[in-house]
Amino acid sequence: QVQVVESGGGLAQPGGSLRLSCAVSGTMFGLQNMAWYRQAPGKEREKVASITRGGTTDFYADSVKGRFTISRDNGKSTLSLQMNMLKPEDTAVYYCNTRGSSFRWGQGTQVTVSS
Repeated sequence: QVQVVESGGGLAQPGGSLRLSCAVSGTMFGLQNMAWYRQAPGKEREKVASITRGGTTDFYADSVKGRFTISRDNGKSTLSLQMNMLKPEDTAVYYCNTRGSSFRWGQGTQVTVSS
C-alpha cells in the first residue's frame, strides 16, 4: 500500500523560507512523475510544481516561479520543495502526489506565512 508522509511545514514570516519533504513508501518511487500540490482555505487544491521520474522539473505554477524549487532523491524515495521569499498567499496545506494524483492523499503539511 502506497503511503506518503509530508513534513517540514510551519510558521514563516513573509520573505522567509521553508523546506518541505515527502517520504513515499510502498511503490517504485523512481518510476513516478511527482508533484507538489497545495490547498488554501476555501479554495480548490492546485498543482504547485512537478518533476519527472528522471529529475527534470516540468512545471511551476506562475505564482511560485522563481521562488520555489522542486527536487527528488530516488535513492531515498523522497520529494522536496524548497520555498523561498514566502508570501502570505502561500499559506495552505501542502501535499505530494504523483503528477496525475494517483496516490491516496496524505495528511499534508500546513504552511502559514504571517508576520
